[in-house]
Amino acid sequence: MSTASMGYGSVYQPSYDLPRLASLRRLRRACAILFAMPLMLLAAQAQTIYEPIPGDNPYIVEGVSETIVYALGHSLRINGTARNGAFAMGGDVIVQGIVDGDVAAIGGSVIQLEGARINGDVMVVGGTYRHADKEPLRSPGAQTIIYTGYEQELRNLMRNPKDLLAPHWSAAYIGLRLLAILFWFVVSLALTAAMPGTISRGITRLQLTLGRVAIVGVVGSLIIGPGVILSLRFLPYAVSLLVGLMALLLIVVALLFGRVIICAATGRWLQRKLLKNGSKSEAVALLLGTTFWITLSSLPYIWPLVVAVVLVTSLGLALTARYRVGWRRQES
Repeated sequence: MSTASMGYGSVYQPSYDLPRLASLRRLRRACAILFAMPLMLLAAQAQTIYEPIPGDNPYIVEGVSETIVYALGHSLRINGTARNGAFAMGGDVIVQGIVDGDVAAIGGSVIQLEGARINGDVMVVGGTYRHADKEPLRSPGAQTIIYTGYEQELRNLMRNPKDLLAPHWSAAYIGLRLLAILFWFVVSLALTAAMPGTISRGITRLQLTLGRVAIVGVVGSLIIGPGVILSLRFLPYAVSLLVGLMALLLIVVALLFGRVIICAATGRWLQRKLLKNGSKSEAVALLLGTTFWITLSSLPYIWPLVVAVVLVTSLGLALTARYRVGWRRQES
């Protein structure tokens, strides 16, 4: 402090430290910025709760709809009231009004704008569930089910279903096909070495009674599919669960053994046609058959038919097989 004499009294004049004042001002400014950042983020989130996708023309529902509203391949916007729910495949469900039923989105998100209400459940596959209100207007017992991931892939698949039938050839796709060939070749070698008699009898049955095997496979598929669905609907939970597990086990075992038998039979046929004077080894036959069917199942537009043929034939082989029971009647 410095003192200056003036008449009968003394006046004290403070001497300020300018660098210290500058640092205090910077500290105060930093605290203000840190305090304002959450508010800015909240404001930005409130403003960007819904951003229209360029080129996306959503189907708009105005007024009151007494039926289920839906959109396939694009988004759905509900400005009025939907009495029986809403869903979108390949797009978002934007709710600005009221939805009394459930809301679902596959390959998109469910977006609840400010003041909107959803009285049913919310189910999202591939996207997210966003709401503008801090506490969204929902019924007390409503549930939210979200399976995140692959939103853009599911969106593209729903909007262009033909991409599923026509896979894009790339290095990754070719690598996966080569891994599939290696996997089924190893599985075929293991099953052939473990149960050569079963595989040999299956090949013989496939070559001699192909028509009967195909008919039995088709009939079995028509019985198993609707049968499992009806059991899940009408039978008790424990019984329907047991029936579903048994059907799944039958399909898995039939597909495993049936595919190996089909590959072995095809490989032997290719050996006779292509390698007339060559090797007749089982390994070469399995490799040829596995490569043939994996390549055939990779072709665009026909691979679902190939998969269906393999599945039906495998099921027919499993249902026409003869099983030996080791029970013998004891003689007195």
